[in-house]
Amino acid sequence: MDKPDEQLIQAMAILDENALVELHKRYAPYLTAMARKMLSDSDEVQQCVQDAFMKAWDAAKTFDPKKASVKTWLVTIAHRTVLNKIRGSKLETVPIEVWDNPQTPPNHVTRVVMEDAVGLLDIDAKTLIDLAFYKGHSHGEIAKVLDMPLGTVKSKLRSALNTLRDELESKGGNV
Repeated sequence: MDKPDEQLIQAMAILDENALVELHKRYAPYLTAMARKMLSDSDEVQQCVQDAFMKAWDAAKTFDPKKASVKTWLVTIAHRTVLNKIRGSKLETVPIEVWDNPQTPPNHVTRVVMEDAVGLLDIDAKTLIDLAFYKGHSHGEIAKVLDMPLGTVKSKLRSALNTLRDELESKGGNV
C-alpha cells in the first residue's frame, strides 16, 4: 500500500531518500506540465522541477499540513522556482543526471479539469491568470501592461482564483 503524501514528507524530514523518490514519481509529471506552460525551454523546465524537489527536500521539516496539502506545497515551491527563473534569478541546480527522468505521462484528467475550470473564466480573468501565473508578472507589472489600477488587478485576480478554486473543489478537490 502506498504511503500517504504527508508520511512521505515526514520521512523526507528525517532524510529518507526513498520518500523523495516516491514523491518525485507522483508529482514530477504534474510539476513538469505546470512549468512547461510557463517556460519554453525543456531543459529549463526540467531544471526548475528538479530544483523544486531539492527545495522541498531541504524544507521538509517545515511542512505544515494545516496550511496546505503536499501537492499544493510542491506546486507552490515549483511555481516560485519557475518565477525566479523567468525573472532572471540565479537557481542553484542539481545536475539532471542525478535524477530519474520520470516516464509517467502527465495526468490527463487533471489537465482536462484545469482547462475546463480556466475555460469558465471571462477573457479578462484568463488574461490575468496568464500574466500572473504563466508569464510571471507581478501585480504592478500587470497593472502597467493592462493599463489598469493596481487595486483592480488584485481584486479581479483574486476573484478569478476564487472561481477556479470553487470549480476545482466542485470536481472533488483532486486537482
